[in-house]
Amino acid sequence: MPLWTCETCGAQFPSRGAPPDSCPICEDERQFVNWKGQTFLAREELARRHRLVGRDDLGLTGIGMEPSFAIGQRALLVPQDDGCVMWDCIPLATDEAIQYVAALGGLKAIAISHPHYYGAVADWSDTFGGVPVYLHADDRAFVTRPHPAIVHWTGERHRITDDVLLLRTGGHFAGATMLHYGRGADGKGALLTGDIAQVTMDRRFVSFMYSYPNYMPLGAAAVRRIAAAVEPLAFDRIYGAWWGRNIASGAKAAFAASVARYLSAIA
Repeated sequence: MPLWTCETCGAQFPSRGAPPDSCPICEDERQFVNWKGQTFLAREELARRHRLVGRDDLGLTGIGMEPSFAIGQRALLVPQDDGCVMWDCIPLATDEAIQYVAALGGLKAIAISHPHYYGAVADWSDTFGGVPVYLHADDRAFVTRPHPAIVHWTGERHRITDDVLLLRTGGHFAGATMLHYGRGADGKGALLTGDIAQVTMDRRFVSFMYSYPNYMPLGAAAVRRIAAAVEPLAFDRIYGAWWGRNIASGAKAAFAASVARYLSAIA
C-alpha cells in the first residue's frame, strides 16, 4: 500500500490503501486546505512528477524539488566530521538524491524548524540507518507519520553536536526552532531560521508571521521572545527557507534591526 503526501503542505502520511481524509497541518489556521479540496499523491506518483536537485547555497549544500512542490522549501546539509545534519526536510527522497547525500558523508541526524517542513523525514531517516529526527515536543500533535526515529526534545535548547545547537524560539509555532551552526560563515557562525524569521526579498532584513498564507502577523511579545532567544548567539549569516533567501553577512545586526523595525510597524 502506498505512502501518501499532502499536495498542499508536503507532509507524508502512513501507508494505507486510500489517501487520508484530511491533513491536520493544512486544517490548522496557519495553513490552508487546497481550493480544489484536500488532495494527496502516492509517493511513487510524486517521484514520477518531480526530481530532486542538489547545489550550493551560500556555502551549504541544499536539496530541493523540481518543479517546486507544496511550500517549496529546500533542505540544507550542515556538515559535521561524521556526517551531515539535514536541516528542514523535503517531501521526497529519491535514489539519486540519497546517493548524492551519501557522497557528502551521509546523514547523522535530521532537525526540523516546524511542522510545515516535516516532509518525508521518516524516509530520509530510514535510508541512513534510522538516524534521529529532532522535532520539538510542543509540536508533537502535528506529526502525520509517527516513526521510532523521532526525538521529541523539550526545553529551550538541545545540542546535537558541539557545533550544532537547536534553539526553541516559538512564534510561528509553539515549538518553532532555529539551528545555530558554530562553524558556519567561515567560523563567524550561521543561524538557520527556516521561516521562523523569514528572510525578506531584499535580503537585508528578516520578518515574522504567525501565518504567511493567511496574513496573520506575529504579536510583539512573541517577537521579543525570539529576539531574546537569539541575542546570546554569535552569527554573521542567516539561511532562510528557500534557495537564495539568505543574509550573507552582518546578519546579527540585521536581525536586531529587523526586530526593531517590525515592532515599530505593528505598534
